[in-house]
Amino acid sequence: MANGQWYPPQWPDRIRALAAGTLTPVTPKRAATVMLLKDTGTGPVVHMLRRRASMAFAGGAYAYPGGGVDPRDDDRDIGWAGPTRAWWADRLGVDETGAQAIVCAAVRETYEEAGVLLAGPTAGSVVGDTTGADWEADRAALVARELSFAEFLDRRGLVLRSDLLGAWARWITPEFEERRYDTWFFVAALPEGQRTRNASTEADRTVWIPPAEAAAGYDKGELLMMPPTIATLRALTAYGTAAEALAAAPGRDMTPVLAEARLEDDEVVLSWPGHDEFTKHVPATAAPTPTSSATPTATDSTGGAPA
Repeated sequence: MANGQWYPPQWPDRIRALAAGTLTPVTPKRAATVMLLKDTGTGPVVHMLRRRASMAFAGGAYAYPGGGVDPRDDDRDIGWAGPTRAWWADRLGVDETGAQAIVCAAVRETYEEAGVLLAGPTAGSVVGDTTGADWEADRAALVARELSFAEFLDRRGLVLRSDLLGAWARWITPEFEERRYDTWFFVAALPEGQRTRNASTEADRTVWIPPAEAAAGYDKGELLMMPPTIATLRALTAYGTAAEALAAAPGRDMTPVLAEARLEDDEVVLSWPGHDEFTKHVPATAAPTPTSSATPTATDSTGGAPA
């Protein structure tokens, strides 16, 4: 059975156009995504959402909470705990203002899409409950971009807990894709007292699932995922607790992964350096990847009633 690798049918034509010089690559937008973990009696589980089938980009695919960087968070002075912005700049391969905005995006998107906030009133605390109506009003304002995350932290008197994040990987959408993102992947543990919910308008379901189980679903072709998602899932299977994964993050290679494509006779060969399992040989007419409707047997983060 084929695996669940997401592969748009228009890619071969776009790859050929790029090779012929008739397609100009889109500049990738900065983005961040977070692999949120929590421990169970049998090992850690990761929070994942299934993108609605109607989504133009990766519809039906399982992913982590994440989204684009807000440039308004680049240089505003905010409450900050953990490694310095200079440390993060070196780790992420950007300047200090860019590092702040990327870390802000990771924390903001986790709050927007999962209802989990990695921030607190002091450098050593985390908010315990974000389910009230006033919190929801602020979350909605963040989603609508009526409020920047820096402004949200300031008005709430909160400190961003960058020490609760670990930078894990960096993937850049291929040059031939219409929607391109330069995405930093982070790992974090669910703070004590908080719980996830499906707060995303882009997802029709969220789950807590063991990384190995999610990877097995992908291998069977039951769960649709993009290469960065399954690659990071496989990496998480090596750790027995969320703390172990966080402790391993500083040693992770942050070299950007960018797909390469070449033409061989009447075939497109697509590969991701360092990730041979994703190499594809695509004939001139490629069949679309079906959208998976399978559901993993994991605990639904909405308490059993997918949104």
